[in-house]
Amino acid sequence: MCSLLQTNLLLIILLYFYFSYAVSSHVFPFCQLQGQFHLNGMHKSGDVVLGGLFPIHFFRSVPHLSFTSKPQQPTCHGFYELGFRLAQTMLFAIDEINRNSNLLPNVTLGYTFYDNCVELGIAFRAALSLVSGQEEKIILDDTCVGNPPVIGIVGDSSSTPSIAISSVLGFLYFSQVSYFATCSCLSGRQKYPSFFRTIPSDAFQVHAMINILKHFGWTWAGLLVSDDDYGFHAARALQSELSLSGEICLAYIEVLPWDKDTDEVRRIVNVMKKSTARVVIVFAHESRMIKLMEEVLRQNVTGLQWMASEAWTSATVLQTPQLMPYLGGTLGIAIRRGEIPGFREFLLQIRPDLYHNNSYGNSMNCIFSLYTEFLDISNLRSEYNVYKAVYAFAHSLDDMLYCKPGKGPFSEHSCATLQSLKPWQLVYYLERMNFTTPFGDQVSFDENGDALPIYDVMNWLWLPDGSTKVQNVGEPPRSVCSESCPPGTHMVRRKGEPECCFDCIPCSEGTFTNKSSNYLSFNSLGCTSCPEDFWSNSQRDYCVPKKTEFLSYHDPLGICLTATSLLGTFICAVVLGIFIYHRKTPIIRANNSELSFQLLLSLKLCFLCSLLFIGRPMMWTCQLRHAAFGISFVLCVSCILVKTMVVLAVFKASKPGGGASLKWFGPMQQRGTVLVFTSIQAAICTTWLVSSSPTPHKNTQYHNNKIVYECAVGSTVCFSVLLGYIGVLAFLSFLIAFLVRNLPDSFNEAKLITFSMLIFCAVWVAFVPAYISSPGNHADAVEAFAILASSFGLLVALFGPKCYIILIRPELNTRKALMGRDIVWKKNYDSE
Repeated sequence: MCSLLQTNLLLIILLYFYFSYAVSSHVFPFCQLQGQFHLNGMHKSGDVVLGGLFPIHFFRSVPHLSFTSKPQQPTCHGFYELGFRLAQTMLFAIDEINRNSNLLPNVTLGYTFYDNCVELGIAFRAALSLVSGQEEKIILDDTCVGNPPVIGIVGDSSSTPSIAISSVLGFLYFSQVSYFATCSCLSGRQKYPSFFRTIPSDAFQVHAMINILKHFGWTWAGLLVSDDDYGFHAARALQSELSLSGEICLAYIEVLPWDKDTDEVRRIVNVMKKSTARVVIVFAHESRMIKLMEEVLRQNVTGLQWMASEAWTSATVLQTPQLMPYLGGTLGIAIRRGEIPGFREFLLQIRPDLYHNNSYGNSMNCIFSLYTEFLDISNLRSEYNVYKAVYAFAHSLDDMLYCKPGKGPFSEHSCATLQSLKPWQLVYYLERMNFTTPFGDQVSFDENGDALPIYDVMNWLWLPDGSTKVQNVGEPPRSVCSESCPPGTHMVRRKGEPECCFDCIPCSEGTFTNKSSNYLSFNSLGCTSCPEDFWSNSQRDYCVPKKTEFLSYHDPLGICLTATSLLGTFICAVVLGIFIYHRKTPIIRANNSELSFQLLLSLKLCFLCSLLFIGRPMMWTCQLRHAAFGISFVLCVSCILVKTMVVLAVFKASKPGGGASLKWFGPMQQRGTVLVFTSIQAAICTTWLVSSSPTPHKNTQYHNNKIVYECAVGSTVCFSVLLGYIGVLAFLSFLIAFLVRNLPDSFNEAKLITFSMLIFCAVWVAFVPAYISSPGNHADAVEAFAILASSFGLLVALFGPKCYIILIRPELNTRKALMGRDIVWKKNYDSE
């Protein structure tokens, strides 16, 4: 029946649009409505207009269709106090939002709502009018295209109209948030992609009812359902759950008719009367229950335990002294009761005379008579759902307005705007909407568009004084076996137990969940990996930026290395000053002063280049650090090598026939040799930088929750060649100095060079394995330490004894003392 109805409706809509297009294309130069619906409603303009569908009346009169004259449209009558208050709830929520400077600032929210008269056809007409408008003519550059008058619809109140409306609006991805449609069939996201609701699905209500039956040990029950989608799907869900449990059986299943079929109602009551089942479960609206109870009262059927669905568990029309002997003790599943601060004051401002002679017609007397119940806000249930539905739209729009251009969720990271809002864009934000009401309830939608399943268990009491009372006796659990998993955990099902039984396991490091989850969302909610540069917090419910690590100037190790580097630079400067001041003394002139000055300057550069290994790696520091280090040390070792070669040449020249060797080691040759050796290293560094330059690198291999900033060497071959070249020069210097270490006298520069090269080679031989095995910023610290240690070794070994003579033993710093003690120093002195 449901599918046939939907098919007919879709066929009518398609034919309607086809003939509208044909007429407008061939007869008129503009689009024209083929007719208007006469609907009861109210409108208030705004920057954004929200639609609503409410049951202001609950009877309708459908005229006879003869098609010999223009068909008359149906009329509505029978004022419905609750439906009118539902509409006022929407108006109150919109007024509250417009006065809230923190929600939708600088945006005025308007409304258009219509009366659905609890009738599918009227509700469908009203929905189409909300989406397309009712203007007589629509002229939009001959395209008949434009923004819909409303951005979304709050409603409908019943399942069957919601199914029909959503079947059409789903094609347009037009948002619809119902406050009372509970049919589990509406949870199908493929069929109803833009349908949401602030009331739980019947699937959850069925779970709650079965729990109550089990609690009291009731294993034999009857089932009554209304002949609509709400009743049929509830019966199907209940039968499915009972067949799985195998503990409870249904004695009968009867369908309550909508029309006044007295005979059918009498038959159903006879079945109930004859059955041994004393528990009766009813999924029907209060209008069906009124007809049923009239027959129950007539036949005096007592001794039944009634279980009410949320559709009639709060129906005051049934809580009368005549019916309470039959309905007393009824247990019902009620939707969540809430509180709306300021709502009663808003209702007190309504003047019934303003509605006289308006679209509500002859409802004036009804409006005057409803005040005692109309102002009672102690039991806000469906009204609370309307309130949440309006705020769901408001928070979704507010989230959309905070979108930053270039960081949006849509194509090319664009954002939606109120001026160009597409229906599917609002659906995106509704799916992710999450807020908390003043009453303290969290409002969000799961993957099916359903609300959190929270119910109140109600008990109808018949007091001794003849009055009635409906009180809350508890809240059913949200799941059959296990509570929902909190944020930061994920579900792991227990083997051999029902699918609703699971354990909550904390998310692993680097993953998170920020939503609660239950077994209904098992396939959609799990732990999500954090982005590349983020890591999960200790609670695993959100991601935080990863900690960064590098050899910083603020770390103790960085401070020590920086201080050591500056100290070595300062000592070099002091030694250079001493040598310059005493440059004419014999000990300076006898030791090749020009190479000594070059050596001190190169040592200065060696000390300073260690600073490039401290601080956050950047492109220029990564490229410069190894080039500066390689060239500085080659310049230093080249000077030492040339010094060693000069010592060897002078020694040979002191022997008979060896004078010719000195002509190859004059000042020009010494400078040229140093320049050639240094140029080779410069060529190696240039090749390295051009072919595979070192670059900054974010390394996460050492620590998952930490980013280690380091310089990737680029080419390990070039790095090895750079170190190898320095090692070759150092080894040659050491070898030559070692060969001439036993020159005459106990004090000569060959011994100092031998000792300094021994220290230098020992430091760098130990550096290679230490550098390879050190992770992250420790590798930079090891290299900086090796630079400083080898530089201090050369400085102390080569210049310490000379400074000692110059400053402490000046009597040894004479030509006579030097020439008398060492023939080699005499030759050097003469060459100066």
